[in-house]
Amino acid sequence: MSPALPDGEPVPPDGSLPAWVASGGAGVDGGGASGPTAPRGFGVYLHVPFCSVRCGYCDFNTYTASELGGGASQASYASTALREIDLAARVLRDAGLPERPVSTVFVGGGTPTLLPAGDLARLLHGVRDAWGLAPDAEVTTEANPDSVTPESLAELAEAGFTRVSFGMQSAVPHVLATLERTHDPRRIPDVVRWARDAGLQVSLDLIYGTPGESLDDWRASLGAALATGVDHVSAYALVVEAGTKMAAQVRRGEVALPSEDDQATKYELADELLTEAGLTWYEVSNWARTDDDRCRHNLAYWRGDDWWGIGPGAHSYVAAPSAGLAHATTGPATDPTTVTDDTGASVQDPRVGVRWWNVKHPRRYAALLEAGTSPAAGRELLTRDEGRLEQAMLGVRLHEGLDLAVLSPAGRRAVAGLVANGLLDGRAAIAGRAVLTLRGRLLADTVVREITDE
Repeated sequence: MSPALPDGEPVPPDGSLPAWVASGGAGVDGGGASGPTAPRGFGVYLHVPFCSVRCGYCDFNTYTASELGGGASQASYASTALREIDLAARVLRDAGLPERPVSTVFVGGGTPTLLPAGDLARLLHGVRDAWGLAPDAEVTTEANPDSVTPESLAELAEAGFTRVSFGMQSAVPHVLATLERTHDPRRIPDVVRWARDAGLQVSLDLIYGTPGESLDDWRASLGAALATGVDHVSAYALVVEAGTKMAAQVRRGEVALPSEDDQATKYELADELLTEAGLTWYEVSNWARTDDDRCRHNLAYWRGDDWWGIGPGAHSYVAAPSAGLAHATTGPATDPTTVTDDTGASVQDPRVGVRWWNVKHPRRYAALLEAGTSPAAGRELLTRDEGRLEQAMLGVRLHEGLDLAVLSPAGRRAVAGLVANGLLDGRAAIAGRAVLTLRGRLLADTVVREITDE
């Protein structure tokens, strides 16, 4: 069961943006204390909500064929999603926002490669026709190791895909069985080779902390991933969400979750082995061999760029003009967005961006688009304080750290204590940035609470 959508205000049937966003330019970055600096990137996320089997730990908005029923099918999905791409292009054009080519595309799911490669190519062509692609655009698809062939990967590369992220999760059969993953781990070296032969960059996604996974099991999975020579690895701690099959198994005592110490030890082992192999962490759960091997689409999320999410349950975000978020020592934020109030006076607008989300079920999603209506289920208008909070929560997870100017005075005062406790790097703090130490990465949520406490 995927989580419920958040509460929010209604979205106009035509999907139009609020007037204060449409007034001219989610086209600048908030920058630091000095205000706007550069055009924001614009990314597109394409959600493919299909899986052949639902894994017991997964709470993503995905469906197997038996769960879909009539009105939504894999065969018609590309045509349905293309309707939303057309709608998105119209909404942004009608808003008068600056035209920007798409800098990153990420096709996620679900298992996107359950669709024929030709359908994924159609979706990418739709994005290109709507907005254009930047000359160096990064185009990624997720894939299960058992859902690709050398021919399908070559077809994706020919269509313009540049990167594939395989859901490896583990190299140990009993761990994969607990996760209800169906692929043969011996296939991993093959799919990596096929992707590279096609000219694609490759990432492997791993999960640690599965019930019953030993430290040696985790070491074996890391070793198997590194043996492929891959240039990007993501390693995520298993989180068992309420409503999933695994949550029920835990509740009934059928499986036991590992301790926090076990999770920490496995993270430290991952960082040690990945670093020894020449990969460097650039976000708490992500390591890359070079800057060019980093996932630029995910970096865009963490850095606050704009994106449109296509598909059922997908989220989107567009910033308001000049949405500078840096705290001033006293007074309002630098370069505030201004609006005219009822008296005609120019006042600071507290809103910095709008986020919206689509209806969850593919059948309802398809019906709305067929009727010419936006599939958005609701939206929220982010205030300046909410924007700063999100920037702090996401930015501090990056290797580059967070500009301390974003923090409130109380947040900046908390930095010294976090340095003293070994959670933030002292030299970086003196230079004006909050950068996590290894211990800080293990306790990133604690750091976020401290620096965002007003």
